[in-house]
Amino acid sequence: MDTIKPSQIRAARGLLDWTRDQLVMTSGVPKSTLVRAETGATTPRQSTLSAIRAALEAAGVEFIEENSCGAGVRLRRD
Repeated sequence: MDTIKPSQIRAARGLLDWTRDQLVMTSGVPKSTLVRAETGATTPRQSTLSAIRAALEAAGVEFIEENSCGAGVRLRRD
């Protein structure tokens, strides 16, 4: 799954207890772009979503694909 939903980005930040600024620093995505991605105001470029996803996954987030229960996130067990 390459596409992530705005709610998954917000939930992943919540699981990590990250501010938007922390995700901006780790992903390299401009803050205004991140805000628009999280609110669903626009459909971000695939490269933007990939950068956000990579930063969150590197911090331990796993993205759960859409299924009958919906899409989600969880923290990886180490």
